[in-house]
Amino acid sequence: MSNTIYIGYEFKVSPLQPAVEILIAELGYAGFESFVENQDGVTAYIQKEEWHTDVLDNIQVLDSDEFQITFEFNEIEQTNWNAEWEKNFKPIVVDNQVTVRAPFHDKPETAYDLVIEPKMSFGTGHHETTHMMIQHILKNDFKDKSVLDMGCGTGVLAILAEKVGANKLDAIDIDNWCYINSLENVERNDCNKISVYEGDVKLLDEKNYDIIIANINRNILLADISKYAKSLNKNGYLFLSGFYEDDISIIEAECAKNSLHLNDKIIRNNWASLMFNN
Repeated sequence: MSNTIYIGYEFKVSPLQPAVEILIAELGYAGFESFVENQDGVTAYIQKEEWHTDVLDNIQVLDSDEFQITFEFNEIEQTNWNAEWEKNFKPIVVDNQVTVRAPFHDKPETAYDLVIEPKMSFGTGHHETTHMMIQHILKNDFKDKSVLDMGCGTGVLAILAEKVGANKLDAIDIDNWCYINSLENVERNDCNKISVYEGDVKLLDEKNYDIIIANINRNILLADISKYAKSLNKNGYLFLSGFYEDDISIIEAECAKNSLHLNDKIIRNNWASLMFNN
């Protein structure tokens, strides 16, 4: 069988957010299947057989006056594909307790070892929001709790939640690739208490949890906080991230409307992660 050839697009973006987030979403719809964020922007990959000369014609963010986006592209053979991932995906350690690594990395000595094959899914611990959510999980009691990981990406947060003692977990993502990737990572980490679903907040009808984790983005969170509040058991906790420090006041105000009270916050490189209780 011949090696699969990919086309790699290296996008340089300024300012980075929310442009990179929008760009990844639009490229996903255009057929790109893997993304690696970096300090200058994002590199996106599409199989050559799926590529065509006008593949970027419907990427609206490229025409936006709000952002400066430039790009160049080249072919990458399958033989170099794993090398690309290995070059871009380094293991990370959070608070000397959790290591998030790929299968090709050596086993660490930390208390929790999370093996994640990210593919195109968000959630490797490299982004500030995932890093902060891991910190929240480490700081709080998950033992025997029911947990929802909303917008689960790779499933990394649900996987850690099970490892620290949660006994019933749901992981939900609207993206089919994230759904499949989470299933794979759940199995890879020998987790047996996590159910993975493809869908959105509508799946929460008639469901309740002790703890809800939602690492998505500001607009989706603002739209869905009321649903999270209804699905949260008494004395429950809601962890939110995916927004900037400047957005804290609007997130806190929406939570207050739903009888959710700010309990803790973590700030990392202008990104924020908040903990609420009811």
